[in-house]
Amino acid sequence: MTKTIIIAEAGVNHNGSINIAKKLVNVAKEAGADFVKFQLFIPEKLVTNYAKKAKYQKISNDKKNTQLEMLKNLNLDNKAQTKILDYFKKKKIGYLCTAFDDKSFEFILKKKLKFIKIPSGEIDNFVYLKKLKKINNKNIILSSGASNFLEVKRAINIIGKKNLILLQCNSAYPTPLQDLNLKTLLFFKKKFKIRVGLSDHSLSLIAPSNAVAMGASLIEKHFTLSRKMKGPDHKSSLEPKELKQMIEYIRETEISLGLKKKFITKSEKKNRIVIRKSIVAASKIKKGSKFTKNNITVKRPGSGLSPMKFFQILGKKSKRNYKIDDLIFE
Repeated sequence: MTKTIIIAEAGVNHNGSINIAKKLVNVAKEAGADFVKFQLFIPEKLVTNYAKKAKYQKISNDKKNTQLEMLKNLNLDNKAQTKILDYFKKKKIGYLCTAFDDKSFEFILKKKLKFIKIPSGEIDNFVYLKKLKKINNKNIILSSGASNFLEVKRAINIIGKKNLILLQCNSAYPTPLQDLNLKTLLFFKKKFKIRVGLSDHSLSLIAPSNAVAMGASLIEKHFTLSRKMKGPDHKSSLEPKELKQMIEYIRETEISLGLKKKFITKSEKKNRIVIRKSIVAASKIKKGSKFTKNNITVKRPGSGLSPMKFFQILGKKSKRNYKIDDLIFE
């Protein structure tokens, strides 16, 4: 059984607080996630002072401030991230972090994380992608939100396919179910012949399991302590019990997928005789009488002659006497 990589995306749902960040780590550990991922950025290096907020950011946050002011309130700098990393080691859960600017990217590289995540917004950033091309032996996760096929293809051509996991993603927060387009996973697998996954911004608990059934090897999902908290992403995130339930669904899906072949399993073998039928006497049959459609039929159990031989014995003479419902053995 192949185990799906599950990334619990904390993002900026810590609201700039190390204590909340630690609580998120605890929740993810309890839920059974493999990694918790945060975001690292220097606000002034990420956005201009006039960059507007998205509609969902205005709804769930202070409507007056700019994107820059919002990000300043949500920032955990390098020093804070280092403290959090020590807490991850204590809790024995994987730490990941997405970098949104050059200095943050350098910090991430020094930490030698298991995966480097390329956020959807950087899929057309040639300079960013080119840096990744130069990094050897790194597992790279590429998110494809708000992009078309040609943009995805171009990004992959720049960074290469080696050790790459391509995520189907929709950048609406929260994503409507009809816009998840899980079939894109099959499309990506066919076109690029690489591992695929899902970065899911919907509130569905089942969609990630469906993605696993379609071949996703990695699931990334936003989570929060409470959707009632103030901040841009809380309303698009799962709460603790939901995160745990989602992960349980994924693990059940992994088990139920089984093997790519058809065979009789150990659990069902004992019921084989019970559910199948055998050829039996429909009336009394004397020795030497011919078997006809009138004096034989098929009934349970399946411990006698298989119904597949029904027409083979028609017209043959009986070698013994049979009572009604006796199994036919010839």
